[in-house]
Amino acid sequence: MIRHILAFALLGTSAAPVIAQTHVANAWVRGTVAQQKSTGAFMQIVSPQGGRLVQASSPVACVVEIHEMAMENNVMKMRAIPGLDLPAGKTVELKPGGYHVMLMDLKRELKDGEQVPVTLVVEGTDGKRESIQVTAPVKPLAAGTPAKHGH
Repeated sequence: MIRHILAFALLGTSAAPVIAQTHVANAWVRGTVAQQKSTGAFMQIVSPQGGRLVQASSPVACVVEIHEMAMENNVMKMRAIPGLDLPAGKTVELKPGGYHVMLMDLKRELKDGEQVPVTLVVEGTDGKRESIQVTAPVKPLAAGTPAKHGH
């Protein structure tokens, strides 16, 4: 009898719904030069259930914000935003010239090949928050910059 109860209990726990978590891919941070105080972190985020990126932090920066680049009166402007919507199942790309995580008041120079820890906080549609630890490699300063064509 105890075997049947135990087996039933185990069956019940294994059949419990698994909550899909947010996935981050292809994360990277743009390298800096000496005395440079800010840089960007870029990545692709997928939230199977949908949600909102509401916060980010990193031990390499005193201030970390979610930013967007947008045209305003024919001028490209960058500004902090309170959060970034993550539509269910859709890939949201944080990239140079678009949405990104801004690392400001850097504590040191970030060199090509280093690994930068970044923590993202995603708020689900149910209001629950999920912390995601990301390790982003530093790429050269020119990474992500469109190639210039000369004549």
